Amino acid sequence: MSLQLLVDDALAQTPPGRVVWVALSGGLDSSLLLTLAADACRRHPRPLHALHVHHGLQAAADGFEAHSRRLAARLGVPLFIERVTVDPMDGLGLEGAAREARYAAFERRVAPGETLWLAQHRDDQAETFLLAALRGSGVRGLAAMPHRRDRRGRRLERPLLGRPRAELEAEAARLGLAWVEDPSNADTTLDRNFLRRTVMPLLESRWPRAGEALACSAARAGEADALLEELATLDLERLGGEAGRMPTAGLAELSAARRRLLIRHAAGRLGLPTPPARRLESLLAQLGARPDAEVRVAWPGAEARLWRGHLYLLAPVPSLPAGWQGDWSGLPPLATPAGEVAVGLVRDDGMPVRLRVAPRRGGERLRLPGRGRRDLKRLLQELGLPPWARERLLVVHHAGEAVAVLEAGEGRWVAVAEGWLSEGPGSAGSRPPAGRRPPVRGR
Repeated sequence: MSLQLLVDDALAQTPPGRVVWVALSGGLDSSLLLTLAADACRRHPRPLHALHVHHGLQAAADGFEAHSRRLAARLGVPLFIERVTVDPMDGLGLEGAAREARYAAFERRVAPGETLWLAQHRDDQAETFLLAALRGSGVRGLAAMPHRRDRRGRRLERPLLGRPRAELEAEAARLGLAWVEDPSNADTTLDRNFLRRTVMPLLESRWPRAGEALACSAARAGEADALLEELATLDLERLGGEAGRMPTAGLAELSAARRRLLIRHAAGRLGLPTPPARRLESLLAQLGARPDAEVRVAWPGAEARLWRGHLYLLAPVPSLPAGWQGDWSGLPPLATPAGEVAVGLVRDDGMPVRLRVAPRRGGERLRLPGRGRRDLKRLLQELGLPPWARERLLVVHHAGEAVAVLEAGEGRWVAVAEGWLSEGPGSAGSRPPAGRRPPVRGR
């Protein structure tokens, strides 16, 4: 099958009526993929957009953008530019930080339900497999890049993944295609470039089909990884089905390998980075901690907590500044140091209010429906709210009296006083006051 027919087939398998995006760097691979995609979308009318991520990591970055603009204009494809900031000191390294910034840009621009095509090919796959093996990766790492996967509601697909770069070069030459060479590709101090320029030619001098064989091994690792995902899904269901909260007693019944697999699977379900091997082993070693112990194991972008016989996986939430307070009308959204949350709060008579929002300080009391005035500390104990969540509570005051409590990190109501109506997570249905959006009464 020709490369054009390969792209035509990929287009036929995308949801009808939705935009197909091509990640366009300006190099050979992505320039060819966009050209083939544009031809396919002309013959089989579909909306096609190109997306260029400007990393700003080298002087040539502006040249990549200029070429991308020229190519998209010549093909008549709308081009969108996303400029990102890459922080190589965030624990992921330069390549990892650039990758995370790139995927964040993809998610900002590509809507859920749409498809993004990436231009990696078979040689890239072989290099990724070798890099994973040299880092001591497990089956998931050795599976390298999947041909197709869903990421937070978006379909990511690599139509050219099974074809060698030499075939892409030949097709680009046949089409008279121009592209931009990344100067950093010649830097063999970078691991991938060293493999590409030094190791792979040496391997292929002895084993001419080395690239194909390595890519085949990656595909088989991908099949094994899919089977392990099925096993982890069954284990999670047996432990209650909550990826963010798993009983330690149930985890203890699994073998060490299945515990590691399940925790990685649960982190993936939650959209969290999987824990590095050392952090994961540290966490597993503490699963048997006494029930009243508070254990925290953190890694970039995520953390695990042990509390009351359960393992919690969550994204880290910034601590609330002790002196922060803000005025609020009660209408959503509410701006907090932990970000905006889509909640609202109004009096049940619908009268306008001026509210003050501040971190919990201790000693607050709420008048709850049918329960009278209750001490917030005891109420939180009754609700079983974890200690770290209690540290991130915001209390809403009206005329000097506490009228509601919000868990800032989760953006949900914990408690709402008598005479008030809440809307947003943590609320239950109720009849709204006249003239207002339908709010719901808090518990």
